[in-house]
Amino acid sequence: MASRVTCTPEAEALIIQLKAKHGEVIFHQSGGCCDGSAPMMFPRGEFPLGPSDVKLGNIGGVPFYMSESQFSYWEHTHLIIDIVKGNGGMFSLERPTGFRFLTRSRLYDDAEFAALPPIEHYAD
Repeated sequence: MASRVTCTPEAEALIIQLKAKHGEVIFHQSGGCCDGSAPMMFPRGEFPLGPSDVKLGNIGGVPFYMSESQFSYWEHTHLIIDIVKGNGGMFSLERPTGFRFLTRSRLYDDAEFAALPPIEHYAD
């Protein structure tokens, strides 16, 4: 089955490192405010998710969310979470590591899009 979000091996290694340090965490794709449009990692419970957030999947065992309104623009796009050298978002957990998470993307072909699982709305 096709997926909506994956990560590179390098990003997965950083995710594992941050989970070991911070415990349960989540990702939320920022919509562009203070820290631009970037995938941001937060301790579970420290970022207010609500019914307007959708879960795209899991990467490195971590749930990945985005606002439903933003998803309406990205629904035909496969997200690939990677890392690059630099400072992460000011509120994102990777900031002190010397790396930042980055979203790369590509459009689905028709067969992939047809095979995608339905999105899940956030529920407590």
